[in-house]
Amino acid sequence: MRRMGCDYRCLLIPAALAFFYIQMRLFVTQSEYEDRLAAAIESENHCTSQSRLLIDQISIQQGTIVSLQEQNKRQSEECRQLKALLEDLERKGLKKLVDKVPVAAVVIMACNRADYLERTIESVLKYQSSIASKYPLFVSQDGTDPNVKSKAMSYDQLMYIQHLDSEPVHTERPGELIAYYKIARHYKWAMDQLFYKHNFSRVIILEDDMEIAPDFFDYFEAAAALLDKDKSIMAVSSWNDNGQKQFVHDPYELYRSDFFPGLGWMLTKSIWDELSPKWPKAYPFSIENHKGRQFIRPEVCRTYNFGEHGSSLGQFFQQYLQPIKLNDVKVDWKSRDLSYLMKDKYTKHFADIVRKAKPIQGTDAVLKASNIEGDVRIQYKDQPDFERIARQLGIFQEWKDGIPRTSFKGVVVFRYQTTRRVFLVGPDSLRQLGIKDARNI
Repeated sequence: MRRMGCDYRCLLIPAALAFFYIQMRLFVTQSEYEDRLAAAIESENHCTSQSRLLIDQISIQQGTIVSLQEQNKRQSEECRQLKALLEDLERKGLKKLVDKVPVAAVVIMACNRADYLERTIESVLKYQSSIASKYPLFVSQDGTDPNVKSKAMSYDQLMYIQHLDSEPVHTERPGELIAYYKIARHYKWAMDQLFYKHNFSRVIILEDDMEIAPDFFDYFEAAAALLDKDKSIMAVSSWNDNGQKQFVHDPYELYRSDFFPGLGWMLTKSIWDELSPKWPKAYPFSIENHKGRQFIRPEVCRTYNFGEHGSSLGQFFQQYLQPIKLNDVKVDWKSRDLSYLMKDKYTKHFADIVRKAKPIQGTDAVLKASNIEGDVRIQYKDQPDFERIARQLGIFQEWKDGIPRTSFKGVVVFRYQTTRRVFLVGPDSLRQLGIKDARNI
């Protein structure tokens, strides 16, 4: 029995040793497993971090790729447009103009009236085609109307340029029309293009709703010499606001005016050098830009404005624009002596005509004017008085920038019923004209 107990004890010792050995092995194995698990977790965290970094880098690269794609798209479109314009230029042979000196570039300002533009282009080409080298023709479109662009580019005889302006318009006063601001931007852009990019010395500006007279280009060529000689002339116009059929007669007669007529006009690069840097946001042709200079205008208009639709003219068109007389006489302007229009001669020239006119007065002066042969003059006291007389006669009543339309030294002249001229004379006009011996009227 004692031997058996001894044997059990002897067996317990190896068993205990084996147990401790197994425990040690398990402890070592567990420690190794924990180390490996920690290493695996650390590795996983590192991989996650690297993955996130890679994802961020990919996102940045994708943004860069999208930006580059958009930039490439824009550049491709610009290249396409430039290529189209170059092909158009080469196709039309306008490169030949480099070796010639034109009288003036002619630009038709257009926007969204393709049918009107076509009528204007056809009218211009009727008289321009034979002298195209003297008057290279452009159409400047404001905006993206596809019909206008297509119509302009369908003509081989002209160059198309396009003004794209996405900048929002902020009017300076409540209720103002945005259109006045957009028109001012378009004019400045187009003039900068023609004077500075294409380097023309003069530009004639037309709108997309005008027809021109047979002697339109001869008139402006003769007037170009006046512009070059007399720096007191700011621009030459083909328009007379009182040019309705019943108020005009002589296609040879030209006048100086303190009022800017517009509607078919020519200016020089030297004048534009002055105007361009300070071009107003809207209403650019105000008196404050004139600096005492004047404009040349004809008695009989060399342009006709047919733009009844697409505007807010309404009754104004019916009363003032539709009855305009477009000159149909082919005047030989090259043989005409226009020196009387120079600053040092014109005031005396005009004063002599006014002095000879018979003065009439009274509230029935308009009735008296109808019964007198020869030129007459009627004095007005102020703007309301002028408007009253003008209303009776049927001429333009409007004043702008403190002066009546078409006036020179406050005098408005027009034909009335026959070939007689009527002079509406301001309260200070005779003094400005140096008429000292005139009878009181």
